[in-house]
Amino acid sequence: MTPTIATHGPVTCLSVTGLGEPGGGEHGAAIRALYTVGSALGVEFGAMEGQWWVEDERPALQVPREEWRWHLLLPLLTDPQEGALEQAREATRPSVAAVDRVRLATIVEGRCVELLHEGPFSEEHLSLKIMDEFMAEHGLTVNGPHHEIYLTAPDVPLPRTLLRQPVRSAV
Repeated sequence: MTPTIATHGPVTCLSVTGLGEPGGGEHGAAIRALYTVGSALGVEFGAMEGQWWVEDERPALQVPREEWRWHLLLPLLTDPQEGALEQAREATRPSVAAVDRVRLATIVEGRCVELLHEGPFSEEHLSLKIMDEFMAEHGLTVNGPHHEIYLTAPDVPLPRTLLRQPVRSAV
């Protein structure tokens, strides 16, 4: 599969920021909080997304997963009314402790390289290598955190994930 270049403008999202491995306790609590607040908010939202990065000199995939940092995102298809997020958090607080971590965020990535990854998350490194080679061939460099859009549930045998990397000219 060949990567493509796309431009992405501002998107309003529900967001939770955290640290730790995908599927770990903090990650799972953040997902529950996002969906609980999103449902209580009463607006339509898109597929869950994640932005991933490390604060380390090593390449991200060489850093232990428990040191990975992330923003989990639920893009909102309609803007919530003033005060609606606070009301949704208040209504869901008794059932999910992490609801206070859910925030509204606006994501602006601009120019990005994208590639559809079909298969286990453990094999994403192969798609990321293709993206890195594409960026090098086109004189592009990373310009923001790695972004994933989860098009299927994570437990399906062959998940589909849109991999997105914000970029800028390397020179």
